[in-house]
Amino acid sequence: MNRKILAYDLGTSGNKATLFDSDGHCIESVFVEYPTFYPQVGWYEQSPEDWFRAVVESTRKLLDLTKVSAQDISCLALSGHSLGCVPLDRNGRLLRSQTPIWSDVRAHEESSRFFQNVDPAIWYQKTGGGFSPEHYTIFKMLWYQKNEPEMLAQTQKIIGTKDYINYRLTDRIVTDPGYASGCGVWNLRNWDYDAELLQESGLSRDLFPDVIPSTGIVGNLTLQAAKELGLTEKTVVVCGSVDNSCMALGAGNTKRGRYYASLGSSSWIALSSDQLELDPQTKPYVFAHVIPGFYTIALALFSSGTTFRWVKETMCRDLIEQGSRENRNVYELMIDEAEKGSSFGANGLMMNPNFAGGASQDGCPEMRGAFFNLDLSHQRADVIRSVMEGIALGMRNVLESLFKQQSHENRMTVVGGGALSPFWRQIYADTMKISLVKNNIDMNAAALGTAALAAIGTGIWPSFDFVDQVIQNQEETNPQNKNADFYDKLYVKYLLIRDLMIQYANQTKTL
Repeated sequence: MNRKILAYDLGTSGNKATLFDSDGHCIESVFVEYPTFYPQVGWYEQSPEDWFRAVVESTRKLLDLTKVSAQDISCLALSGHSLGCVPLDRNGRLLRSQTPIWSDVRAHEESSRFFQNVDPAIWYQKTGGGFSPEHYTIFKMLWYQKNEPEMLAQTQKIIGTKDYINYRLTDRIVTDPGYASGCGVWNLRNWDYDAELLQESGLSRDLFPDVIPSTGIVGNLTLQAAKELGLTEKTVVVCGSVDNSCMALGAGNTKRGRYYASLGSSSWIALSSDQLELDPQTKPYVFAHVIPGFYTIALALFSSGTTFRWVKETMCRDLIEQGSRENRNVYELMIDEAEKGSSFGANGLMMNPNFAGGASQDGCPEMRGAFFNLDLSHQRADVIRSVMEGIALGMRNVLESLFKQQSHENRMTVVGGGALSPFWRQIYADTMKISLVKNNIDMNAAALGTAALAAIGTGIWPSFDFVDQVIQNQEETNPQNKNADFYDKLYVKYLLIRDLMIQYANQTKTL
């Protein structure tokens, strides 16, 4: 049978539509971006209509590019960026043209009031909410209650990113455990909304969508949706999940103890487990896995690829032009310059990569990045290499913080853009003192995991284990002892610099 699978990865910067065959082989991908709006400091909003437009546009481009018949698209599913807060009225109409996304932190006062009556430690043990609380959906909802009460009074449901698209495709409002576990009132141990937390919030359970499995069938495309996408009403829509959990599946985290590193705009290391053991100090953030009874437990470096992009945009205009002339990736040019023009330790230059603030293991969201020991003798190659090494050192801290209470294999799968460069992978391996495995999935981990949900939900694949048949390891990068010894010493300096930046941030708050 010629059954094709559509996977949508609804990310922070845009939507990627990927077409797979029934064996899990990627046929083609199309990316369509959409904007983020910043009405005030700490406010990060996107338009749900832009998400749907991107889904429609990417689908039509994908069909045109591949010449695949709409009749062959058997099923589809979505992954979506987490902690969304989309209000719909009783007729399913949007009540806000722009809605807060995961990075929005406007709800400081609302979260502070909530924790006057709720012990933060108990809330964390129930929800696994390792990000700063104001990121989570419940506090954005409380912000609506205080600042837009008339709008909230008209609200029938508040749903997330991919669930809004599923609603537009099927006219049905549901979510899955993975996405629900980011709402801030989902009890990870009971796999249900927590009655006590809901009572303390003062918000009705009815505002939250009902939950079905990530592999559950939402419905078929409506006639209207099928026309807009260029598909048919026979295409089945499977629920999908939050991006973190879809990526865990696509990276092969299908068994207890498996873990991977995603090296992208932000970077993280995630462990899959059926045991919920939470460290109240480092506060790993946790989502329900797409595999029932499992969790994906992670710590992150919030700015890695985005920090590298900042260097590109501020210091590498000539390389951008060169890449355009020669049809080459500008990041490859940057990495090549760092490899040839600098040396271990970037000739004494060090960089703290936390340009987007500290994560939970740092204990200081206000911390920011910095260059240290900058000298007149340093060249651009040193700056680029210091950024690459700084990100790797930051990821070593992520690894040690995540596994400080647990043993782990000395071998880790890596996915994402940062995994493509052999030179950078060697820096990561030497710094983290661990073997890194690059596979054929690369930047399609979330897409593959999402496609797997559609395939399993419609019976094309027999189980989650089929993912292991799709993934093929290609290269293994092992740490070199001499280099690892050098980075051991550099890591001590990195931690000292990080602590200095935390002290500076804490002092600045009191000024």
